[in-house]
Amino acid sequence: MKKVGIIGGSGFIGSHTTKRFLNEGYKVKVSATDITKEEKYQHLMQLQHAENLHVSELNIEDKAALQDFVKDCDIVIHGGTPFKLDVENPQAELFDPTIKGTENFLEVINKTPSIEKVVFIASVAAYNTNFPMPADGKSTDDTFSENDLPFISKNSHPYGQAKFIANQTVEKFIKEHPQSSFEISSVSPVFVTGKSLSNREDSTSTRMQFLFKNNIAPNPFVQMLYDLDVEFAMVDVKDVANSIYKSATTKGLHGKNYLLSSETYHVSDISRMLNRQVPVNKPKTVYSNNLATQELGINFLSAETSLHGY
Repeated sequence: MKKVGIIGGSGFIGSHTTKRFLNEGYKVKVSATDITKEEKYQHLMQLQHAENLHVSELNIEDKAALQDFVKDCDIVIHGGTPFKLDVENPQAELFDPTIKGTENFLEVINKTPSIEKVVFIASVAAYNTNFPMPADGKSTDDTFSENDLPFISKNSHPYGQAKFIANQTVEKFIKEHPQSSFEISSVSPVFVTGKSLSNREDSTSTRMQFLFKNNIAPNPFVQMLYDLDVEFAMVDVKDVANSIYKSATTKGLHGKNYLLSSETYHVSDISRMLNRQVPVNKPKTVYSNNLATQELGINFLSAETSLHGY
């Protein structure tokens, strides 16, 4: 049995990814920032084939611990960067763990001979830090694909900036190490929707769905989304997990970064669908999923199907 290490494997996306690999017959090692907080990963123990699951404590900024985590893995999935919208100290809470953590990770895997494939769970922010707003120079009627010039703004949310810089760090590593013995690919999902496998309340994605369903605005940022009735591109969490699995098990994808997106709706229509009501507007395609469809074979669920499953 091959072994996959999933950093962040108990989170919203990570849990579905862990489930997929277990179902495909892999041994799975999942990281936990604090092994004593069993409520963070206990739901994974209820999955089928959980006898092939191991949970290990890991601080992503600790290179020695990271080396120990990946040393016997054939595949490593890196999804352990923080997803926070409410931050007091962007440098400590987002930039350091995201960017420095990525640098440490790349240094460690480059010294680990067992690794055959690495997949980064990036973000649409790797292409546009203004998300859900359009990139500079584009309107809400324009489409965006992997062929567009990536856009970053210092006025964007720190989360978006951190993910953009981390992705640039990965691309720089790939260019500077053309003879690597392993392949690296990335997936960049838009707003991830669908049902969580856990009862955890610290997932930003599930929290946003809760807010939209109940029209709650806990801060000015969310209130702005309602006031402007912003359009959100969405993708189901199961499609993200499936894309990660396909990226990790398909050869010849070195250097690829796939946008993962289904349909785009206004926030008002997202609220309607979360409450099992019919949307007023028709869906749009803003972020193209053609590359993921063609090369990974993903048939993306509709936004309505995903939101009804929340």
